Amino acid sequence: MTTITLSADEYQALLAEQQRLTHQLRLMTVERDLLKERVDAFLRRLFAAKSEARANPAQRDLFLNEAEALAPNGAPVAEEALPEAVEVAGHQRKKRGRKPIDPHLPREIVRHELPEAERVCAHDGTRLVEIGAEISEQLDIVPQQVRVIQHHRVKYACPCCDESIRVTPAPARIILKGLLTEAALAWVVTAKYQDSLPLYRQAALLGRFGGDLSRTTLAASMVRVGHAVQPIINLLRDHLVEADLILGDETVIQVLKESGRTAQSKSYLWAQMTGSGPPIRLFSYTPGRGGIHAQPLYDGIKPGVALMSDGYEVYNAIAVARGAIHLGCWAHSRRYFIEAEAAIPKAARNAQQPATQFIAAIGELYTIEANAKDLSAEQRQQRRQEQSRPVLAKIEALLLPHLHTVTPGSLLGKALHYLASQWPKLTRFVDNGAWPIDNNRCENAIRPFVVGRRNWLFCDTVAGARASANLYSLIETCKANGIDPYAYLVELFRKLPLAKNAEDFEALLPWNLTPSAH
Repeated sequence: MTTITLSADEYQALLAEQQRLTHQLRLMTVERDLLKERVDAFLRRLFAAKSEARANPAQRDLFLNEAEALAPNGAPVAEEALPEAVEVAGHQRKKRGRKPIDPHLPREIVRHELPEAERVCAHDGTRLVEIGAEISEQLDIVPQQVRVIQHHRVKYACPCCDESIRVTPAPARIILKGLLTEAALAWVVTAKYQDSLPLYRQAALLGRFGGDLSRTTLAASMVRVGHAVQPIINLLRDHLVEADLILGDETVIQVLKESGRTAQSKSYLWAQMTGSGPPIRLFSYTPGRGGIHAQPLYDGIKPGVALMSDGYEVYNAIAVARGAIHLGCWAHSRRYFIEAEAAIPKAARNAQQPATQFIAAIGELYTIEANAKDLSAEQRQQRRQEQSRPVLAKIEALLLPHLHTVTPGSLLGKALHYLASQWPKLTRFVDNGAWPIDNNRCENAIRPFVVGRRNWLFCDTVAGARASANLYSLIETCKANGIDPYAYLVELFRKLPLAKNAEDFEALLPWNLTPSAH
C-alpha cells in the first residue's frame, strides 16, 4: 500500500478545492431543482385543471375559473331538471320536473282535435262536446331571417317648370351609406363581442340564409361603428374617473399591422371598472404595458380614490402620482401559493407545509368576506376589524420566519416575496367596508375578451383594436347594468346620429337609454 504524503500547503489547497467543488455542486443542485420546478409549473399551466377551488365549501365558489357548475355525477346541470319547492307540512319537498318556459315568449297555439268519427260516446252514441284541453309546450326556434330594407326617397317636382325638383333627404345613419341596418350592426357586434363568434363564422352563418356578406365587409363595419360610438366612450370615462373606487387590470392583444412594430409584438388591452356609482366597464388599447401608456388612462381621477390592482409596479406609480389609495389583491397572492403547493410531491403534502398554511389562512379571510357579503359597508368594516385583523396578524407572523429561509427563485420564495412586497396594500381593505378584498371583479370583466381572443386570435390593425375596445366596453357595461346589449345597441345606433349636444349624448348612456319597440 502506497502512502501519499502532502505538505501543509498542498493539503490546504486540496481542502479548498474540495470546498469549491462542494459549493459548486450545491449551486448546480439548486439550479437544477429550480429549473425542474419551472418546467413542472409550465406543464401544469398547459395541461392541468385551471380551477383554484379548494375542498372547503365556503371557499369553493370564490375561486372558480369555470363558468359552468357541475352536477355530482360530473355532468352539467340541465335547466329543465332544476327543482321546484313544494310546501309540505313540516318541511319543503323538492319536486322534480321541467322548468317552465319563459311566459314572455310569443306563443303559437296548435290545436289537435279528434276526427269527427271519434267524437261519439261509446256508451250511448251521444256526440261529444269540448270541455277543455291538455296543454303542453315545446320551445321552437326560428332561424335567422335575412331581409333587405329598400328605402324609397320620394322625388317631387313642379308640374309647371323644371326649376323646383326636391328629393326627400336620407335618414341619418351611424355609418354613412352603410350596407347594414342598425339592427344588423347590433347583431354582428353582439355575436362577436358577447358570443365570441369570429366574423368569418358569422359570414358563413349568414350565407346559409341568403346574406352574401364577406368578412371584409363585416370587419370594416365593425371598425366604423366602433369609432362612431367614441362620444359615448368618452362620457363613460368621465363618469369612471369620478368614482370613489376603481379597479384595473390588463391583458395581451396582438395587432398584425402596426407602424414600426413586427406582427409578433405584444400590445395590451387595459380594463378599468367602477366599484361605486353606475357600473362601468372600460377597455383601452395601447401598444405597450409601460407607465407611459397606462398613466393617461387614469388622468382625472380624484385624490383619495381607492385603486384596486395586482402587484404590477405601474399601478403603484399611478397611485402615487394621482394621490390614490392603492389596494392589493389577495386572489393574486393566494394564486402564487397555489402554484407553490402544486409543486410539492403529493406524498409530501400535509397541513404543515408553509404553502398549505398560507392558503388555509387566506381562506379564513375569504370565509369572513363570504359571511359579510350581505352586510352594509359600515357593518362589514366592523366585521373586518374584529375578525380579519387577527387573521392578518397570523399571516404576518407566518410570513416573517419563512421569508429569508426559502430560496427566492423557487415558487414558494416568489409567493413569499410577493406577499411581503404587497403587504401594506393587502391589509388596507379592513379600513373600509366598501373596498374589495381582491381584483376578481375586474378579472371577470376582462375574461370575455380573453375567451373571444381564443377564437379570433388577433386584430388586423390598430383602428380595429381600438374599435374592438370600444365595443367591448359597451357590451360589458350593459351586462354590468343588467341591460340586454343587443337591444341597447339597436337603440343607440338609431339615436346616436341625431345627438347634437352633451345632454343628447348623456341620454344615450346604458343606464339612461330605454329601448323602444320597433
